[in-house]
Amino acid sequence: MSPTWSVMSETVQRAEQRHRSQTLIADLSCPPVQAQQMLHKQLLFRPTEGNSWHPLDFDTYMDMPGILPRFPSMPQGGTMSAMLNSLPRGINPPSLPRGITMPSLPRGMSLPRSVATPTVLHGPLRLLRDCGSVLDHQTAGGLCGCCWALRPRYKRLVDNIFPEDPEDGLVKANMEKLTFFALSAPEKLDRIAAYLSERLTRELNRHRYGYVCIAMEAMEQLLLACHCQSINLLVESFLSTLRLLLEADKPHLHILATNSFVKFANIEEDTPSYHRSYDFFVSRFSEMCHSEHGDPDIQNKIRVSGIRGLQGVVRKTVDNELLVNIWEPRHMEQIVPALLVNLEKHTHTNSESPAEQTEVCFRELLGRAAYGHINNAVRPVLMHLDSHSLWEGRSFAVQCFQIIMYSIQSQHSHLVTQQLLGHLDANSRSPASVRAGIVEVLSEAAVIEATGSIGPTVLEVFNTLLRQLRQSVDYELTGYYDNAGKLRTTSTEEKTLQDAVIKTIGSFANTLPVYQRSEVMMFIMGKIPVPGIYPALGSPNAGFEGSRMIQVMLLKCLLQVSERYESTNLLTALPSSFLEPLLSYTLMEDPEIRLLVLSILTSLIDRRHNVNKLTADSLSFDVSLLELKEDRSSRQDNLFMRKHAQRLYRHVFLACKEESSGQSHYRALFALLAVLSVELANEEMVVDLIRLVLALQELALSTQECLSVFNRCGVHAVCAAFLNLLSQLGTPPPLHQHVTQVIECRQKDAPHLLPVHIFCDQPRLPEGELKVDEALLFVHSKICEALTGSSYSTHIDRFKTPYTPQLTEEDRLSKRKSIGDVVSLQIDMDPQHCPETQQKPQTEQITFETLKNAIEDRGSVEEEERRRMEVVERFQTAPFEEIAAHCGARATLLQSKLDQVFNSIIRSPPTPSGHSLPRSTPLHEMKFPDLCVY
Repeated sequence: MSPTWSVMSETVQRAEQRHRSQTLIADLSCPPVQAQQMLHKQLLFRPTEGNSWHPLDFDTYMDMPGILPRFPSMPQGGTMSAMLNSLPRGINPPSLPRGITMPSLPRGMSLPRSVATPTVLHGPLRLLRDCGSVLDHQTAGGLCGCCWALRPRYKRLVDNIFPEDPEDGLVKANMEKLTFFALSAPEKLDRIAAYLSERLTRELNRHRYGYVCIAMEAMEQLLLACHCQSINLLVESFLSTLRLLLEADKPHLHILATNSFVKFANIEEDTPSYHRSYDFFVSRFSEMCHSEHGDPDIQNKIRVSGIRGLQGVVRKTVDNELLVNIWEPRHMEQIVPALLVNLEKHTHTNSESPAEQTEVCFRELLGRAAYGHINNAVRPVLMHLDSHSLWEGRSFAVQCFQIIMYSIQSQHSHLVTQQLLGHLDANSRSPASVRAGIVEVLSEAAVIEATGSIGPTVLEVFNTLLRQLRQSVDYELTGYYDNAGKLRTTSTEEKTLQDAVIKTIGSFANTLPVYQRSEVMMFIMGKIPVPGIYPALGSPNAGFEGSRMIQVMLLKCLLQVSERYESTNLLTALPSSFLEPLLSYTLMEDPEIRLLVLSILTSLIDRRHNVNKLTADSLSFDVSLLELKEDRSSRQDNLFMRKHAQRLYRHVFLACKEESSGQSHYRALFALLAVLSVELANEEMVVDLIRLVLALQELALSTQECLSVFNRCGVHAVCAAFLNLLSQLGTPPPLHQHVTQVIECRQKDAPHLLPVHIFCDQPRLPEGELKVDEALLFVHSKICEALTGSSYSTHIDRFKTPYTPQLTEEDRLSKRKSIGDVVSLQIDMDPQHCPETQQKPQTEQITFETLKNAIEDRGSVEEEERRRMEVVERFQTAPFEEIAAHCGARATLLQSKLDQVFNSIIRSPPTPSGHSLPRSTPLHEMKFPDLCVY
């Protein structure tokens, strides 16, 4: 028996099993014309909702259940009986079961062309579907070409995976057969994929979405099973199918395509692809992230699918060196805004919400970014925040850059910082709220940033921030933040920006190593304007007030850097090039500047963070209970104090003379003295500090100083608080007894001389002039007795000499009068107190011209020209030995002249009694031993 009739026999037997005795002829008991109309209605129309009929094309109704196949190669007008009679000899057609006869059509009725058997309205669906499937893929040339059994095997295997009812899902047994065939014959994978794509396209066009899902599932299983061998044969058909689904207008198809793409993205491919492109998927998934569907649930599902699709694109492309174009600006400008739009929605309650999925995708994208891709990924973030005015809220901008800083590799973090700084410069003419938002983000980014990784241009970071600070001062003074004077700003907004810049400078400095913090402090100190030296540092319109404001803000920046500055060596923390200009600001009239300088000094010296435990408000504390961190002074600390101690004491003394000092100034003075005694105290230094305190007590009692009652009481309170602390830090017990006795007397008779009554909100001051009895004072002689017989006895001679601040050049620059000026002025005006000074010859005033004349013995112009010609001639003609001897003689002559100048300059300073101390050996004449470290 031929294969054709074998198949037909099987078909008839299958029809017998599923047939329930309903045929079209049984129902066509009506007249032939009416029966023909009913047949055409069954064939050419399809019932829809509302019992209406929808016309179908011929190919469509041939694929509907219940439609028998057509035989394309049957001659026109041929019948089934004629075909059976033409069979070869020896081949008999299959016989029908007993009781079942082949129906015949009524007279005058004919089937449509190529249809050889009637339609069964409620017949076996499986039989009709198989026949329709065979004839859908008919080939010209005869009966054998259209037979289902003669079709390619891969097509039959693909057809078998589709169930009778799409709700039954994929036929797993047949799918396993198809998978085994694909693995056995991988060269057929492209044909299998193309045929599956063809079937899916046809089902999609006919809106049979159940079969679409089945076809998509089959392609996914083939991808997962065959990716190790030749996945590229399947991918092109797979991606083209996904494009069709994504281009449809059904949300569930978009979700289906996205899920399939994500599964494909998780497959690791062994062979690279040279021609594959994902541009369409980037744009389509980004569009889905912006979905505005009317149903919120569907909208969330579409957006989540779009985010997962972008995540799949990133996974599929970033590890493939042939597809680095995903980092191009045109792609990043689509991906990043799509993610930020969903990240802005914080109301997420589960892991399937757009915000949660967006954060995961955003972190993965940034985590895979290489060095050259950081800028392309961050730039769209800045553009999105600008276009949607999200800098002003700060919270979302900070959240974005926290995700960025935590996601990227730590060695790339300085690139983000540089882009933020450049963006800040680009927005220098923007409102203060925008600039403050960018600076706030910079501050948060600096906290996250790894130590020392802000890039090679460390000082450029601080230079940019300081430039923004100066611009803010100019805007605050003028009231406008543009050159045209049209865009107004307020002092409140600018002060908010200034505080943010100062905080950011401190945050950046804290990420640096110690040696770089010293450089930053020196850099900031060099930017502080000094009146008379850098008057035009700010805007020309700022004037003196602008310079003062910049001084205050830069000192606040220094304070931010110094608060967390930890150094074991004060010689490196406070070099002369930094300490001298810093101390010069203690002589300025602005009380805010003086207070900032005292706070900076205290924070730099307080290396063990004891200042928070030391307060001047209460005198009843026990030092042993404060748990102060003390340590012996190192050699570097002792060198620092020998070099700078007198300068520090002098500025403390002069700061107490300021009439504009308030409670905060006296608290800062006490904190500075307390930190000095705890951090750096030794026997010599303790003696000097006691001398300083006694000098301050005399200053408060002096009637020659124009100090208010509050200032005098404040100085007395500082002396009492500091001596109470110092007497408990290892000094002899008699000193503590004397200090305690004086404090008890003050508590009883003069509480206004104690800090608890002065450093409060409402200080209690005496009426009229301040009068202090001797019993309320710390006595020099009793303190000297207390120190005698202890380790401090070696310095008792030093203690007997009252402390007098030395006059320096900075007093003349600041136009202040120190105590040295006052003493010398009194000596000049009152000759009877110093008769010896009248007989002393007047010392020659040493000026620059004196030094110049001593070094250069110049004559007339002719003599100068003659000497020059002699030198030229000597160097051209004389031998080397003669030239060397001449130079040595000139060096000896120069040294002798310098010695004369030094001898005329160096003289002992006058004592308070007017007598000069014995002359000590000048520094330039001292003989140092070998291997001496300078």
